[in-house]
Parts: sequence; structure tokens; C-alpha cells
Amino acid sequence: MALRLALCLCVYLLFTQGAEGSINDFDCVEIYKQPAFQHPLLKNHKIQETFSSYEDHEISDNYEKKEHCPKGTVPIFRQRNGSESFHLNTSDHLGQHFATMETSMLDGSIYRGAEAEISVHSLNLQDNQYSKGQIWLENGYLGQLNSIQAGWAVHARLYGDSVTRFTIYWTDISTGNWGLKLDNEVIGYWPKELFTELNKGASQVIYGGNTFMSTAEISPPMGNGYFPVADFLKTAHFKNVFIIDSNYKRAYIEEKKLRLYADYVECFRVTYLGYIGSNGMCFSYGGPGGRCSY
Repeated sequence: MALRLALCLCVYLLFTQGAEGSINDFDCVEIYKQPAFQHPLLKNHKIQETFSSYEDHEISDNYEKKEHCPKGTVPIFRQRNGSESFHLNTSDHLGQHFATMETSMLDGSIYRGAEAEISVHSLNLQDNQYSKGQIWLENGYLGQLNSIQAGWAVHARLYGDSVTRFTIYWTDISTGNWGLKLDNEVIGYWPKELFTELNKGASQVIYGGNTFMSTAEISPPMGNGYFPVADFLKTAHFKNVFIIDSNYKRAYIEEKKLRLYADYVECFRVTYLGYIGSNGMCFSYGGPGGRCSY
């Protein structure tokens, strides 16, 4: 199973579309009453109904035969008792581990977005752990860093189970909004009012895995729980990895600007696979976790 995901700075996270899944897990909330509008910076924000970006989008009809919210409402996940918002996606938090491929702009230019097909996997985690495969878009310096992230996660502390879910997160020719596209459908966006740096574009794009453990004991597995190999059937991977350049054109990352990073190779690794036919630019990542403290 794969998740085709794109984050783009475009004329189009407020949710604008329905979501697949069991309706028992969600509340259908009037679009202007969703929790995002509780943010003081969005007090007067008006949801955009149309958008354009670096490519034409086809509106998917995948949801027609599945449970979904009525028109004019959006699905808001119903948090379980004792669950809480808990994301620590930066390396300065103890218990974090990363295995990623990244690229940065050092000359002052910017990225307008990122895109990839991400393999999705099932993992069994403890309540104090999470494991993710996702894309990060970032801009700003330490203390003022803006970051938005999207991908899949197993997050037992947040959701109360080890089910793999679509996940998003943010730290505090275009309008400056960051659109979120799943497959070929734009499902929402992060309004520009939320950002001090990312509203100008991203200076860094990161693809890969992230795990967390709240104690200095056992780190959870990443990806499919195995070290990366070249066989897509046996490894967690990203395929068709693109950036959206400053001219809103989809492009491969220049190899000389690529950086592979794994903070503890005894537990997690990342392997660049290069260009593989119709799969485009690819890499594999992951690992079993374990006792990964220095």
C-alpha cells in the first residue's frame, strides 16, 4: 500500500473535503466551526473555494461509495479518553530518531512544495511511542522555525491504539497558503496567517522516518521494522520524490544537493536508490529500533 502525497504552496490545515474511513471515528462539523478557527490568527479567515498550483488537479470520486460527511461539513477525529495532542518532531527532543533524505536551499531561493509516494506499514507500538513516515517542509532559524508535516503514523499515545493513520502537523502566482493533496485531491490547506517564515516558501524539504520514545529504553521500529534494501516489496520506501521549485514546476532534486541522515545506524538506516524507471527518484529507510541511546 502506498500514500501519494503532495504539499504545495498554492492558491489553495483547514479541511475542505470529506475523509475515508469509519464515520464512528469522526464528528461531522460545520466547516466554519472546525477547531482550526479557534486559532486567534484565523478569526477573520475565509476559506478558499478554488485553487490552482503547479499542475491541474483531478477531483477524485473515490469517496462516493464510502462513508463521508455531508456537504458543508468536515470530518474531525474524535479523540479518545486520555489521548492528547503530542508531536515532538524536532531532533532537540530526547527520544527522537530520524532516517531521512533531505535537501536545503543555501542561496536564499525557496521551494514551493514537495511530493512523493510513501509506502504504508503496520507496526505494534507501546503507549509511550510513535513511528512515522512523512514529508517535512521547513523555513526559519532555531527558535523561529516553521514546520509542516504530513504522512502516515502509528501513534498509540495520541490515538490509543496501533492503527496506521494519515497524519498532519504544523508548529505555530500564490496566496501563500500551503495546500495538502492526497492522491489527486486537495483535501485542505494551512492558511498563511499561521506562519512567519513558511508563508514565503520552504528553505528545506525532508522525506523519511521519525520515531519517538518517552523513556530512554526501547525505541519503536521505523518503516516496516527492517533495515532498508533495494526490493520495494521488502522495504519501507519513497518513490517518485519531487520538489516543487520556485517557479512552481515539479522537478527532481539535484543529487549534489541531497543529504542522507540517520542519527543512529545501529537502529535505523536510509539508502538512496537513485532513479528507477517509472518509479522516478527513490530511497528506502527504516529499522527495528531497540536500545538506541548514545
